[in-house]
Amino acid sequence: MSSSAAQPNARDSGGGESGHFYLVGGGIASLAAAAFLIRDGDIAGRDITILEETDRLGGSLDGAGNPADGYVLRGGRMLESKYLCTYDLFSSIPTLDESRTVTQEIFAWNETMKTSSKSRLFRDGHRVDAPAFGLSEGHILTLERLAIEPEAMLKRTSIADQFDPSFFQTDFWFMWCTTFAFQPWHSAVEFKRYLVRFAHMVSGFNHLHGIMRTVYNQYDSMVLPLEKWLKAHGVRFELGVQVTDLVAGEGPGGKRVERILCRRGNLHAEILLKEADRVIVTLGSMTEGSSLGGMDRSADLGTKRDGGAWTLWEKIAEGHPEFGRPAVFADHVGESKWLSFTTTLHSRDFFDLVRDLTGNVPGEGGLITFPQSNWLASIVLPHQPHFSGQPEDVQVFWGYGLSVDKPGNFVPKPMSACNGREIMTEIIGHLGAAGRTAALLDTATCIPCMMPFITSQFLRREHGDRPEVIPQGWTNLAFTGQYCEQPDDVVFTVEYSVRSAQTAAYRLLGLDREAPSVFKGQYDPRVLYRAFRALHDMDA
Repeated sequence: MSSSAAQPNARDSGGGESGHFYLVGGGIASLAAAAFLIRDGDIAGRDITILEETDRLGGSLDGAGNPADGYVLRGGRMLESKYLCTYDLFSSIPTLDESRTVTQEIFAWNETMKTSSKSRLFRDGHRVDAPAFGLSEGHILTLERLAIEPEAMLKRTSIADQFDPSFFQTDFWFMWCTTFAFQPWHSAVEFKRYLVRFAHMVSGFNHLHGIMRTVYNQYDSMVLPLEKWLKAHGVRFELGVQVTDLVAGEGPGGKRVERILCRRGNLHAEILLKEADRVIVTLGSMTEGSSLGGMDRSADLGTKRDGGAWTLWEKIAEGHPEFGRPAVFADHVGESKWLSFTTTLHSRDFFDLVRDLTGNVPGEGGLITFPQSNWLASIVLPHQPHFSGQPEDVQVFWGYGLSVDKPGNFVPKPMSACNGREIMTEIIGHLGAAGRTAALLDTATCIPCMMPFITSQFLRREHGDRPEVIPQGWTNLAFTGQYCEQPDDVVFTVEYSVRSAQTAAYRLLGLDREAPSVFKGQYDPRVLYRAFRALHDMDA
């Protein structure tokens, strides 16, 4: 973070009596923060500016493409009924057709299309209905210990530091790691948080009971309605603007941001902040450096220099330990990367094949994992259409692999080096339909996406590596997103970003209210009883 110095192309901020809010980043955290400022803080939309370096909003909640060239989703975030901040936010946001709120639409949709997998695992060419967890008593005791052990005692240990190697061959692990994208080397603290946060879902885990979806992909179903609502309230969106630094100074109550340095193309500028102005920064990015391939082209591995999110965090953290340690999350690509792929189909043959093999119609089954896959690959066939405006004769599905540097079982190449055609060949092979590969590929467009930082928020860390939402000693600055610290809640969820936004908005405004408390099912004896039975395979 720079100290004060004269800069060219300066402009004053706007803002009424309550000042102007500058939100750095155009992802769900910034969009949510703007909505909470307007709805609960009575801030006029014209007094909020969102600065986004790309040409579109939504951040990691993306969805793009068309039937001819293929649709693209970098990922899909699961929802569940206890995402209290998310549903609080979207209870105020109308759907695009304004027939009801987004929250009402989500709950109504999931009453119609309840997730109930009959094929959570697919092994030896056959579905495994309700896989047994297969845990030993030692594994269960370790899980129970982690659930109650203070995070301070776990420190920077990994999941592999807590369990013997046999744990990572259980079907519990295959289901757990692919549902949430954990690796054995990831943080034991984050693993513990997930155990506790989703204790109420353990009993139905092998059927994916309780997993909720949006009607379309999350960009169409969540981002677009929220963007429309913010625009209607006058929020200013400045796209193609990369924030490069925050200039600090001392104010009456402590340190404050005085200027925002930014760049639009080759033009450098700064924003001068008035006394009442405030800044909310989304730190880091799990989709920074993402690279797309094609049917005949593999996806390249990007770096943290391919965008401005990590660079900004590194810059402002210099000399400010209260801003966390970005290197903990950004400098271990080998431990945080994986590859996803989106396939667009112009024939129902593949969807019909999966339906007949799994016993689930699209949208009902959720994630299907191939535990024998060297790539540890999974696919999910959502209800169609998955994109607004998607033609009736087109289907779209998504998948990913956790072990991208190992050769495939049917394609002798690492997943990271494979094009879309080779990835689909591998998936079809695991479905036991290798003889139909040529015909199925004939109507498919598979687009791989390499993401170097996608699970960086799971990397081993300890207290202080992530900054507080309101960093200590600062009066007009807040952090949001996946890389700020929020006790009890879990990263890699929409809920974590929305919770950070709600917290930032309320605290910067000095409101006498808090974000809804994290649901703590681990204190409910009924939840614990059902989880105990499930972990011991007593209901299998």
